[in-house]
Order: sequence, then structure tokens, then C-alpha cells
Amino acid sequence: MKTTVEISESLLEQARAVARREKTTLRMLIEEGLRKVLKDKERSRQEGFRLRKASFKGSGLAPHAGEDSWERIRSLIYQDRGG
Repeated sequence: MKTTVEISESLLEQARAVARREKTTLRMLIEEGLRKVLKDKERSRQEGFRLRKASFKGSGLAPHAGEDSWERIRSLIYQDRGG
């Protein structure tokens, strides 16, 4: 399939030089590059997002805070810290 793509003159010259050096066509070089980029994009899309482990030592909320509201827990957290 034919298509038109606009790229910078310097990039085109670099691509032509690589194609000559590797004894291939500009078309084959562009197709190879696109395949590599698309493969990398597909792999990174499949990996997805991973949340880093960010746990702390301890055993959760203090026993006296277990039944409190979030407002009460927040005030306990910032108690004596100027907040």
C-alpha cells in the first residue's frame, strides 16, 4: 500500500544512509522500524501498571482507633504536629 509521510530532511538522509550501508531499501528499513516500535508498544501495554509495595511495619490501626470515624483517625494522626 502506498502512503505519504512527512519527515524531516535530516532524518530522511540518515535513513537513506543506513539503508545504503545495510544494502536494503528505505521501504524495508521503515517497515522494520515500525514493527519494532509497535512490538514494544504492545509489550508495554500488556505489562500494565504495577503499584509498588509501600507497606509499613506494624499491625494496622491502634486498637482504640478501630471504631473511629476518618475525621477522628485523621486528628489522631496529626495530633501534636501543628496541623
